Amino acid sequence: MTADQSPTATRWAGVPAARRRHERRDMLLKAAYALFGAEGETALTVRAVCREADLHTRYFYENFPDTAALLAAVYDEQAAALGQVLFEALEGAGPGPEARSRAGIRSVLSFISDDPRRGRVLFAEAPGDELLAARRRAAQNAMLEGIIAMSRVGDPPLSLVIAATMFTGAMTELAQRWADGRLGDDLDAVVGSAVDLSLALYTTAHAAQESRDQRSM
Repeated sequence: MTADQSPTATRWAGVPAARRRHERRDMLLKAAYALFGAEGETALTVRAVCREADLHTRYFYENFPDTAALLAAVYDEQAAALGQVLFEALEGAGPGPEARSRAGIRSVLSFISDDPRRGRVLFAEAPGDELLAARRRAAQNAMLEGIIAMSRVGDPPLSLVIAATMFTGAMTELAQRWADGRLGDDLDAVVGSAVDLSLALYTTAHAAQESRDQRSM
């Protein structure tokens, strides 16, 4: 068999160039997701990804400059999927803070439970990857802004901003520990406790702000 008749070459015969590139990119993303999701950052090398995807290394560099950019793309894909799940859960929840907290927390933890690799991609530590760290910081900031926006207060008071900031950090840690299996496997118990604590924080923040407002009168 000649080089032009190799399985890799004939695989794309008759497929338009743009579609070929899109399909190869998708194969690399799936391979990286499988490797990182199962073994973590150290498993993600160009050679390993290409072997998993059954692609020549030239196709890797056709799509990504390095593994950091590939992992960032994998993260973006999973973060978008989680965002959609969270949006749908909140849309279907009742208007009160308890109903929305319960729906939001359950949807995040269930998303991780349905495929534990998601938790590793979204929350596991990757100290050597600044691009992934930047993606995660941006996601946390977006979550914080979304929580503040749900208050429907044009100029949110400091107490609400602080409470939202604390909740965002706690939710990130909760998701990471759930993904790592350090909170057991009783989803209802974890969600129930998390909702109780988040409501206590919400109530305390509002009570503190009301007290400040009364003192300033």
